[in-house]
Amino acid sequence: MLAACYHGIVVPEASSSTAPTPRKQRRSRKRELRCPAHSEQLLAGGGRRYFLHLLSAEELSERGMPAAKAKLLINAYPVYTLSNEWLEELFCTRCGLARWCHVVRHNRVEHTVRWAPRELWEQVAHVDPLRANPSISDFSRREARRPNTNRRYWES
Repeated sequence: MLAACYHGIVVPEASSSTAPTPRKQRRSRKRELRCPAHSEQLLAGGGRRYFLHLLSAEELSERGMPAAKAKLLINAYPVYTLSNEWLEELFCTRCGLARWCHVVRHNRVEHTVRWAPRELWEQVAHVDPLRANPSISDFSRREARRPNTNRRYWES
């Protein structure tokens, strides 16, 4: 292998037998949320996240925190918000449905997704999934359920 000298700096030439090294990925990877029913299908999201709140040390212990630390944390903060677990509405193109999912973040890219059971909504503050939003009128609620026919309401 020959070396070239540029302005007093010795630079070895790359041999043709070595494979080129891959470039560092410049764009960061997006989160990969996969459908619980179809493991190869990515889910589309981007809606509002409803973070889970814990009220007791036992709930924290169930998630892997030591019991002494959990008691200390609940005594300091009566309501503890989990920053790595939330409920989010996600859409699967293969299922053709938008469903509420319980998402657990392990790192920036890897997540665990499962269908959200109704009991998890009890751990979300200020949301009751059984009651409709009182600020939305009955007319708007009915119109949102109608199929989109590209007609205005006064043309029907």
